Amino acid sequence: MDCSRVRTLVRRYCAGEENWVDSRTIYVGHKEPPPGAEAYILQRHPDNRIVSSKYTFWNFIPKNLFEQFRRIANFYFLIIFLVQLIIDTPTSPVTSGLPLFFVITVTAIKQGYEDWLRHKADNAMNQCPVHFIQHGKLVRKQSRKLRVGDIVMVKEDETFPCDLIFLSSSRGDGTCHVTTASLDGESSHKTHYAVQDTKGFHTEEDIDGLHATIECEQPQPDLYKFVGRINVYNDRNDPVVRPLGSENLLLRGATLKNTEKIFGVAIYTGMETKMALNYQSKSQKRSAVEKSMNVFLIVYLCILISKALINTVLKYVWQSEPFRDEPWYNQKTESERQRNLVEYIFTDKTGTLTENNMEFKECCIEGHVYVPHAICNGQVLPGASGIDMIDSSPGTSAREREELFFRALCLCHTIQVKDDDDVDGPRKSPDSGKSCTYISSSPDEVALVEGIQRLGFTYLRLKDNYMEILNRENDVERFELLEILSFDSVRRRMSVIVKSATGEIYLFCKGADSSIFPRVIEGKVDQIRARVERNAVEGLRTLCVAYKRLNPEEYEGICTLLQAAKVALQDREKKLAEAYEQIEKDLVLLGATAVEDRLQEKAADTIEALQKAGIKVWVLTGDKMETAAATCYACKLFRRNTQLLELTTKKIEEQSLHDVLFELSKTVLRHSGSLTRDNFSGLSADMQDYGLIIDGAALSLIMKPREDGSCGNYRELFLEICRNCSAVLCCRMAPLQKAQIVKLIKLSKEHPITLAIGDGANDVSMILEAHVGIGVIGKEGRQAARNSDYAVPKFKHLKKMLLVHGHFYYIRISELVQYFFYKNVCFIFPQFLYQFFCGFSQQTLYDTAYLTLYNISFTSLPILLYSLMEQHVSIDTLRRDPSLYRDIAKNALLRWRVFIYWTFLGVFDALVFFFGAYFMFENTTVTSNGQIMTTNTHMIFGNWTFGTLVFTVMVFTVTLKLALDTHYWTWINHFVIWGSLLFYIVFSLLWGGIIWPFLNYQRMYYVFIQMLSSGPAWLVIILLITVSLLPDVLKKVLCRQLWPSATERVQSTCTCGHDHLPELTLLACPQSPSPWATFQARTQNR
Repeated sequence: MDCSRVRTLVRRYCAGEENWVDSRTIYVGHKEPPPGAEAYILQRHPDNRIVSSKYTFWNFIPKNLFEQFRRIANFYFLIIFLVQLIIDTPTSPVTSGLPLFFVITVTAIKQGYEDWLRHKADNAMNQCPVHFIQHGKLVRKQSRKLRVGDIVMVKEDETFPCDLIFLSSSRGDGTCHVTTASLDGESSHKTHYAVQDTKGFHTEEDIDGLHATIECEQPQPDLYKFVGRINVYNDRNDPVVRPLGSENLLLRGATLKNTEKIFGVAIYTGMETKMALNYQSKSQKRSAVEKSMNVFLIVYLCILISKALINTVLKYVWQSEPFRDEPWYNQKTESERQRNLVEYIFTDKTGTLTENNMEFKECCIEGHVYVPHAICNGQVLPGASGIDMIDSSPGTSAREREELFFRALCLCHTIQVKDDDDVDGPRKSPDSGKSCTYISSSPDEVALVEGIQRLGFTYLRLKDNYMEILNRENDVERFELLEILSFDSVRRRMSVIVKSATGEIYLFCKGADSSIFPRVIEGKVDQIRARVERNAVEGLRTLCVAYKRLNPEEYEGICTLLQAAKVALQDREKKLAEAYEQIEKDLVLLGATAVEDRLQEKAADTIEALQKAGIKVWVLTGDKMETAAATCYACKLFRRNTQLLELTTKKIEEQSLHDVLFELSKTVLRHSGSLTRDNFSGLSADMQDYGLIIDGAALSLIMKPREDGSCGNYRELFLEICRNCSAVLCCRMAPLQKAQIVKLIKLSKEHPITLAIGDGANDVSMILEAHVGIGVIGKEGRQAARNSDYAVPKFKHLKKMLLVHGHFYYIRISELVQYFFYKNVCFIFPQFLYQFFCGFSQQTLYDTAYLTLYNISFTSLPILLYSLMEQHVSIDTLRRDPSLYRDIAKNALLRWRVFIYWTFLGVFDALVFFFGAYFMFENTTVTSNGQIMTTNTHMIFGNWTFGTLVFTVMVFTVTLKLALDTHYWTWINHFVIWGSLLFYIVFSLLWGGIIWPFLNYQRMYYVFIQMLSSGPAWLVIILLITVSLLPDVLKKVLCRQLWPSATERVQSTCTCGHDHLPELTLLACPQSPSPWATFQARTQNR
């Protein structure tokens, strides 16, 4: 059963089936409707508290322990500790219990501190003051105490505390402007409209006298959809019913701008707000390294269990036979995330890839290029604050076209002007000296108007339906705004019809080149088209501008046509589109503009490097398709030869979803039979480069279950198309849809490692869903950074994080995991073999001190330092050659082949240790005083001497094995590796050379010294160490010569480069420079 269905059933059961309805009714101000009105079912609604924390004071310990012991490694050591605690074993429970207690405690403290920070942030949000209306007065209370039905007042620059229906504002036209950067990533201003019958209520007393009810849908996460109606009860018996849509809904998390105050009624509160419903619950993440280690632990656990069973069975078999000796027995004595394996990166656009700072770059009029304050007609001009951009070379008609172009850009927009200096920073007109701020839902429009302002024409304001502009002569021109033909993504253009002071009527149209050029009948099309194509290649956002004059008769016909479409109740959008098609034709082309959506520093270089590393990059954004596509070209996600495939609402309206998917599938798989495609790294050199564009509505159809209850076919087809595209752009995405995309890829059959990066609260869901979540600390708050695994200030740091630090981390952690298994196989397997020679008793091969200190002291520091400092190639090499990242792709160093090699190497070395020492002591005699002596070496020994010899060879072998694997040598490595061996020798001399008063008996007394006093023992130790290390050395040499990886080839190249340096240079430049010297050198180079 679908999880959402289960949640719905549980919710209905808890609320009571009889009380469950598909809509809710809200009493505005908690005033019940007048007698005789329709009765409504009362419903319970949550309070306004937001909870993002994971634990409470009461459930922290049990819940945290449960989550930690779900990790197989922790559970494994817990079982070992309990076995040592309950059963008589040769080793102390402290050996396993103390490290386990340390790891569990440190992890619990870390997770508790992180959750405390979330509690702190929740409390700050829930306790912030909110103003609401009570008995005609303004009362302040905490945000968490808000209830559905409360009437709230929000002031300018404040954030809406819950989802509100917009009742009225301080503006006379009943509008307000909001920014929704924390919801959908768009920092531009959006206009919302108050209810028609309540927009005149401007005081607390007026609002308190409102008598109304609201009927609306139950909470759902779609940010762009809302359906409801309001019943306003006046003196008349029948209420006035008005429809409510998304334009009347103010969402929690949005910020009020350019409006002194607004009044609204709470309809969704707390965890039912659209912002909260778009939050992804925080789940525990498991890295690929941990998953591999868990599987390996299970294998070793099975091996240990089989060893125990074998020894137990053989012990009872041994004891069951008569005349067997008694068993030989002595008395018993006392993880980083997976940023390294990323295959898919999902990134937000606004604020992550871009700085959301549009800049007007140039315009082309009649084939002449204009760059503000820099170039006029292709000539470089000296810097000056005020430049006369009038083209003196063309004739009168060309100059008229130039001024028409500037007027068109000053008039064809939906910008509003705020004259105050306190919102989003004032922008001062260079000509008028007047401070003003341009506000629009489209940052492109603001950039165009500001750019034209620098070229001499300034848009002043819209007042009483008249648009005012300031021309070069500082004369104010007034145009009456007659009609606005709004922009939409299907037409890809917008138009305005204005009337000048002289009575001339103009239609000004601007839009994408593909939508303007087919409607043009006059103008220098070829020259302008060439300039547009050139700017598009450079990643600039281009628009074309055209116009036509209308006589009064034509205008009357247009008015009649538009009015008929606007009042239609059925197919209104279709009729408006048909009307626009008839009006916007037979245009005269004026020119084109180029605007740059400024990318973050080195964003394009970072994406290019990530793609070379074999990582697929997807852009998930709430922006329009055209805006997002232009950014993708600018950041080199899409290239000039990329063939774009569209899976959008427009495409699906023309064909069915089934047909569109199969058509796209055939397109991308057309050459799959003859050419090879690497599913991970992208495209081969001879294959067509494809890019896919999909919008939120199309994704909803793909994810929606089909009539037969399945949605797998469409999903699999969609995934197959995506796998064969080098880049994917998902536009118009709600926050929850971003998480759905990440989850869809994460749970596909390849189970790739995913990374999500974003800067706003709208990115939190996908950051939590991905294996690795990265928050960019930007202008949209710290919600993303607070919920992420890592936080970075800029997108460019992703390159070093993945390709350098991620690469190093994976090399280090994979060596650490395999080496720990290897050295413990070397440690345990001789003990297993020893049981065949001691009657399967519990007699240990090693002394208790050696058992305890092997993993704690003798072999721990070298691998710890390796996992912190190893650099198999230099940082500069990894930055310069991103393809080296592919050597660690797909968890290459923790695959079964590598695991089996390390395991067999450990078994081989253990066999060499044990049987090499065994054959040395094979022929023995008993001396007159009862001591055992070898006949070939005349060495006196006992079972502890045998175990000490095996242990000595083992410690030296596993330590030298790590030394062979080390590429980055510093004095610290030398100190730790050779110091560990020296510590073992000194400890053994002291442990066996001194009578310790706190020991009841001392079985190791003089054992180590006596062993080293024998020359054959030295020879055996050196010989066994050499034989143990020989297979690994041969394997390294052969693989490097016959099947070298890219990393090994780079290492060989660097080594050859060092060999050819002059002798003086080699003396002056050691192989491993200190970090401080490297830092100084880089600083000087900069």
